[in-house]
Amino acid sequence: MAKFPARDAGDWVRLTARVDGAVQAVGFRYRTVRKAEELGLKGTVRNNDDGSVGIVAEGPQTAILELRRWLRSPAAPGRVENVDESVSRATGAFRDFRAVN
Repeated sequence: MAKFPARDAGDWVRLTARVDGAVQAVGFRYRTVRKAEELGLKGTVRNNDDGSVGIVAEGPQTAILELRRWLRSPAAPGRVENVDESVSRATGAFRDFRAVN
């Protein structure tokens, strides 16, 4: 598993995303956790009260790019209509990737 480099966050970034569409009750969080683990990412995925899904993921830029592509691909569960996202510097705040309530 990938580890957050203690003082070298230059290559690591944070993706904060809101995914809209038919993305709840379709295994979206479960599959997002599996994909993030496969990519060596750390962070969280949660269902939002408005029916969207929120994702915060940290990892190497290349892995974050792959997650961004996956979210918009037919491989993502449900039906993704829109992904609002921002990328910033990683903080190292997460130890793993998990679904939260």
